[in-house]
Amino acid sequence: MTQDNRAPFVVAHRGASGTRPEHTLAAYELALQEGADGVECDVRLTRDGHLVCLHDRTVDRTSSGTGLVSEMSLDELRDLDFGNNGAPSPVLTLRELITLVLDWRSRPTKLFIETKHPVRYGALVESKVLAELQRYGIAAPASADHSRAVVMSFAATAVWRIRRAAPLLPTVLLGESSRYLGGSAATTVGATAVGPSVKTLREHPELVDRAAAAGRATYCWTVDDPEDVELCAELGVSWIATNHPGRIKKLLDGN
Repeated sequence: MTQDNRAPFVVAHRGASGTRPEHTLAAYELALQEGADGVECDVRLTRDGHLVCLHDRTVDRTSSGTGLVSEMSLDELRDLDFGNNGAPSPVLTLRELITLVLDWRSRPTKLFIETKHPVRYGALVESKVLAELQRYGIAAPASADHSRAVVMSFAATAVWRIRRAAPLLPTVLLGESSRYLGGSAATTVGATAVGPSVKTLREHPELVDRAAAAGRATYCWTVDDPEDVELCAELGVSWIATNHPGRIKKLLDGN
């Protein structure tokens, strides 16, 4: 996840979620069309063991239904509309998103997968994610720089599980400044990058240099404001997650 002294790479946060409903096929297709360098998703396990792209524990906020994701089957989720009163949008599985990203021929795009914790199924989430990446032949890249997938989590134990099982797969330990200023947590779990919020980065801009000195990239979220984009570029942030990938790409390109 290095960037070789260039502008930050742009990651579409839950797809182009500032324009399309988050975690929907439409949001990711738009992000790819807008030239995003990467796309980000959150994953949760259904009752019957399928990984779906959803941020919340429940479907209440983002769908036409109610209930806990972990207590619903994939078929039950497919009966719901995640389009937020727009064009009807079914739930998106991680498998479908991987297929979309790998089939996109215009340019190689990285897939950033965030596992949520604490969850009912614990370590099974990381096992299922790795199984899906293995299914598509992208769980063991030749090097971290050439990986098509990155796994992230706020849970240090989740990052450690990925690093132990797939040591060449890039990982991001997400979180706030208390975890990063000393660098001990990222070192302990072997994360290849740290992931502060843009608020944390404003308060502690030295985090980028400290991460670089330890051989780690920086992934910053969620960067929608032009001033924050400029700050990330000046500091040398490697990846910025944004709800508006097309707009941020144009801003970085000087258009």
